[in-house]
Amino acid sequence: MSNYDVILIGSGHNGLVTGCYLAKAGYSVQVLERRENIGGAVCTETMFQSEEYPGGFRMDVGSSVHIMIHQTGIVEELELEKYGLEYIEMNPIMSYPLPPAQSEKGVIHFYRELDRTLESIARVAPEDVENYRNFVEFWGRVNQGVLKAFMVPPTGKNIVSELIKGQVRNGSMFKKGEQAAGLQKIFSSYGKVVDDAFENPWLKTALIWFAAQSGPTPDHPATGDFAGWQSMLHQSGARHPRGGSGMLTRAMANYIEAHGGTVQTDAPVADIIIEQGRATGVRTRRGEEFFADVIVSNAHVQKTMMALVGREHLDASLYEKVENINVGNGFGMVIRCAVEELPEYSASPGDPDIHKGMQLLAPSRQYLKNAIADHTRGVPPQDPAVLAMTFSKIDPDVAPDGGHTLFAWAQWHPYELSNGEHWDQIREREAQKIYDVVTGYAPNMKGKLIDWYIQSPLDIERKHAMPRGNVMHVEMSFDQMFMFRPIPEMSEYKTPIENLYLSSASCHPGGGVFGAAGYNAAQVILKDYRKDRWFF
Repeated sequence: MSNYDVILIGSGHNGLVTGCYLAKAGYSVQVLERRENIGGAVCTETMFQSEEYPGGFRMDVGSSVHIMIHQTGIVEELELEKYGLEYIEMNPIMSYPLPPAQSEKGVIHFYRELDRTLESIARVAPEDVENYRNFVEFWGRVNQGVLKAFMVPPTGKNIVSELIKGQVRNGSMFKKGEQAAGLQKIFSSYGKVVDDAFENPWLKTALIWFAAQSGPTPDHPATGDFAGWQSMLHQSGARHPRGGSGMLTRAMANYIEAHGGTVQTDAPVADIIIEQGRATGVRTRRGEEFFADVIVSNAHVQKTMMALVGREHLDASLYEKVENINVGNGFGMVIRCAVEELPEYSASPGDPDIHKGMQLLAPSRQYLKNAIADHTRGVPPQDPAVLAMTFSKIDPDVAPDGGHTLFAWAQWHPYELSNGEHWDQIREREAQKIYDVVTGYAPNMKGKLIDWYIQSPLDIERKHAMPRGNVMHVEMSFDQMFMFRPIPEMSEYKTPIENLYLSSASCHPGGGVFGAAGYNAAQVILKDYRKDRWFF
């Protein structure tokens, strides 16, 4: 038996953000992580050690690119650089090499600096230089307000009225006379937003493929800002932690331990101990019991409420609502490759910048539509769209001499297959399709694979306890955002069980390496208990 002020179930980055802020406020925090490594989906592991590469390769097993968290102030407020975190700038943030058939036309680089980006666009899509400038300016104003909404618990007030009130109050979201048109863009689909704003097909494809990383398809309503968030890249940029993505969560664990807390691995929680409607502790699968005044679950909302809490402690209608949350039919899959050299893209031979950021490999809008159509039919895409990442170019710590890392994320891979196949039987076949997309753009990569770590939707579910392999936990559709996420009754990070809180990507504002859900959960807990600090 152990007693703490706070027990945190899971060590994903949102949960650790919550733990850091509570530790900073003086509460004793105990983190219980089911795996041997901390970090949840922000975790880096050493793989592929051999006689030739005795030190192995540092491979991310979840999220890799850190964008959103740099818009929150979390890293700075917690001074995480003092706890082992060092960020490396990715600039350009991403690049779009034109497909092999048009490779002579070059590449579009999206730099943090707007002017440099416009210069790159001018070489491929001169007709869209001013369009891009106007796009960034419009959505930049919108997203200043949206970011503020992300960094506070959602309210039950009408979203449209709140946006209008914000415009009146701040006078910055839309220019005079643009209010109605501006709101229409926000509630439009990101595919239409991009179509309306630009002319060049390759620029459109690049922006739509990057916007698709949030999950919903390009025709989904009220997703306009998935494309509009492009404006924020020019403000905060994108970064990679030296040594791998997991160095962020390692630094936060160091922070908690430096403030008197403990982080215990290989400690899977079996159930939350509930007495008279109040969470008092947790029990691990080994039978250990830990008690605390506050229990915070960083696990998926369905795992938390349906497995750790259980039907016997919940109203039948609420249990049904949690069970019916839309987690979708898979999201994507990824291959983590150790390779002998980096891709030499036909569109940009000798380009010194292309490996510094993400590489968007999708030849056309129709190519994306075909992949989506395959997903809708319940089969893996015949031709997957790929987002490639080559961090060993900017971070020598992740690969040994003579080797490099290549991560290739592909999307619209159904978890549940309609053709009778099983992911354990087809994972290598589908992984090869993804690698073949890379070699189609960069023929030098044929025969350069040293080894790979494959994560199909089923593998992602098993590794990260994300139902149906949805890396966003819950679909990022409008009906499951803001006060609807994960369900209205638990949208403010509280549950019907007294003293049990949520802090994962299942909650507002959703997935990605953001930390906002964890930050917001911490503020709710501090508000609830600060006035009763003596209680601890």
